[in-house]
This record gives sequence, structure tokens and C-alpha cells, in this order.
Amino acid sequence: MPTSLAPAEIMIAAIAPMLAGLDHVAVGAQSPIPGSAALLAQAKSGGRMRVSVLGSRDENPFTDGGRELFDCAGQGRIDAFFLSGGQIDGAANINLVGTGDIGAYPKSDQRFPGSFGSAYLYFVVPRVILFREEHTPRTLVEKVDFVSAPGTSAPEIYRPGGPHALVTSRCVFAFDRGAARFHLQSLHPGVTAAAVRAATGFAYDTPADVPTTPLPDAETLTLLRTDIARLVAATYPGFAARTWGL
Repeated sequence: MPTSLAPAEIMIAAIAPMLAGLDHVAVGAQSPIPGSAALLAQAKSGGRMRVSVLGSRDENPFTDGGRELFDCAGQGRIDAFFLSGGQIDGAANINLVGTGDIGAYPKSDQRFPGSFGSAYLYFVVPRVILFREEHTPRTLVEKVDFVSAPGTSAPEIYRPGGPHALVTSRCVFAFDRGAARFHLQSLHPGVTAAAVRAATGFAYDTPADVPTTPLPDAETLTLLRTDIARLVAATYPGFAARTWGL
């Protein structure tokens, strides 16, 4: 078992407390860090929290894939979801389509996997947590090249859902929906505010004193690296091998 925390473990530990007290958390396919955080939060809740992980054989109660997930979300039966993107900007817009001249799509400079249901879920799930391991000006940009899913909407648009936070390998940003702007909530251990500023392409607010992202206590870390890691390995074997050597 590793002695120091991996960046992914710090992100997991930062996300899990954001889910405390929720009833149903859903995780999309290919999202091992949020999936690990959701399963950790479920274990800390004594199993009261329901977690649905698309693409998992054991943690996915849906029999009709994404369509059933969308139905649950539209009915208000999902409290939190997770989104990422090839680009994320300071207004919490995400880009899952590509970069460069999007008008030339599908021959744009770089193509991403596609939006799937991101825009819909962003509008209807109350607590959407954005995540991105790579924290560079290439990924966290001033303005996305293409808006796959908007972070905010006009006041006259009914929108119960939206961004709650952005968690990266360097820090945690909280999102103010009224101001349509991020503010720096915490720095991961060993990361400076100056380093985050240099690595971030969008403007954001910074308090005078930025706290350090809380790390898991010994009991939580052991739980993550044993029971949760084994659960995660069943769906994300590559991630579990890289992170925990399973």
C-alpha cells in the first residue's frame, strides 16, 4: 500500500464530503475518480446513500442505460452528478466536442468524445461537480471553443441544476451561480496560490487566506485503499492498478 497520497486520492477525498447527506448520486461512464468518491461517501453514510455507476456490473441498477438515468434525473431523483470536459472555462461552461474552428466540425483541430447527455444533466441535477485531473491553461481556459453544456442560464430559464464545484489535481474551486464565477476554495497540500494562478486560463476570485484541502484521516484512507479500491477495481481495473496497485 502506498505511503503518500496520490493526486487522484486527494481529489477523491475532496469530492466525497460534497456528497454527504445526499440520497442518490449517479456517476457516468469512464469516471473513476468521482466513482471512487461516491462509493467512499456511500460507505461513510453506512450504506444509506444510493450510488449508480454507469458501466458498472455491480453498481449500476439501471436496466436501460443512459435513458433510465435521464428519466431519474428529470424526475428529480438524482441529487449529484459529475461532468468533465476537454475544456472548462471560468463560467463553468464545458466543451466535449473539440477545439479550434468548430465551424469546420467534424474536421476541427481536435475532436473530443462528444456531449452525450451532459447538457441535459447539467440543467436538471441540483449538484453537478466538475472534475479535471489535468490542471493547465490548455484545459482550464478563458473561454471554451464550443459550449457543450453551459454553466449558467438566463434568469427566465427554468434550471434547477448546475455547477457546484470544480475539483482538479491542484485545488478545489467553488462556483457562485449568481456571479457566474469560480472562487478558490482550497489548495491541495504543497500547491501554492501562485502555482494555481499560473496554471489556470480563466479569472477567478481568491480569498486572502486559502485553506489547505483536508486530507482523509487514517480510518478513511484505509477504507479507500481496501474496500473501496476493490469495488472500484471491478469497474475500473486500470485505474485501480495505477492508483492502488490492485
